[in-house]
Amino acid sequence: MITRRKLIQGIPASFAAASLPLPVWSNTTLSLGSMQIDVLSDGNLVLPRNTTLNNLPADELSKILQKYDISGDQLTPDCNVTLIRDGDRVILFDVGSGPEFMASAGKLQDALAALDVDPFDVTHVVFTHAHPDHLWGLLDDFEDLVFPNATYMIGKSEWDYWIDPETVNNIGETRTTFAVGARRRLALIEDNITFFKDGEEVLPGIAARATFGHTPGHMAFHIAQGSNNLMVLGDCIGNHHVAFERPEWRSGSDQDGDLGAATRVALLEQVASENMSIIGYHMPYPGIGRAEKRGDSYIFVAEE
Repeated sequence: MITRRKLIQGIPASFAAASLPLPVWSNTTLSLGSMQIDVLSDGNLVLPRNTTLNNLPADELSKILQKYDISGDQLTPDCNVTLIRDGDRVILFDVGSGPEFMASAGKLQDALAALDVDPFDVTHVVFTHAHPDHLWGLLDDFEDLVFPNATYMIGKSEWDYWIDPETVNNIGETRTTFAVGARRRLALIEDNITFFKDGEEVLPGIAARATFGHTPGHMAFHIAQGSNNLMVLGDCIGNHHVAFERPEWRSGSDQDGDLGAATRVALLEQVASENMSIIGYHMPYPGIGRAEKRGDSYIFVAEE
């Protein structure tokens, strides 16, 4: 049985000192068999709306955004990092943005400190993909590894794409910095990386699920303990509004729009039909919920 409790913490000193207004940090804890699962806030992104929601049917898009009380030219999606503690394993799924990407993000170390989790105690870092808000938190302000004792794990297709020196020339002008930043950081952990493929068990009770499209080798992770199941999504379902209401629409945040849409359609059908809990990296904090089918679309139902 999955159980949940919500712990609201005070604002860390580094938050109070920030020049931008930031939300109160909090974490949410789930129990899944022997696993304790915490969802930690890395802050949020600030993105031009058209970055994601471009070239979509204007009238229907407007209705969806109004339904979810979204207005203006910017989106501010939360960034939800999943932490699992299971016996002697301390596992992070992605590492947030770090200090170099956006001032509103990169708060994971504050979140870990509030839980009294030392970055040196993290045993495994498992990447969904290598976009900046998931990878760049690998390094601190001094360019040192934040999690120096961890074993790093990533899908082989994702690794091959970002480590390829030609990617920077082929990815497109708007994502050039993504390619440069990913290759530089991944090269630093090349001697301590483990690869996996679709369907393989990454760690006990944790299996990789290919969810390509957002990036060429994006992976979600199916976590199973007895009859209890949970899917850590990463960015294959990138928001709680348009991605659920119209999963077949192309998303401007996906590197392959058609493949990303096909992945969303199939994955939403699976998690809804199986009534599976999900953790979405960019769902409203803490990103834990379920997908419910409503006619030809879905809604994200946050777990209370």
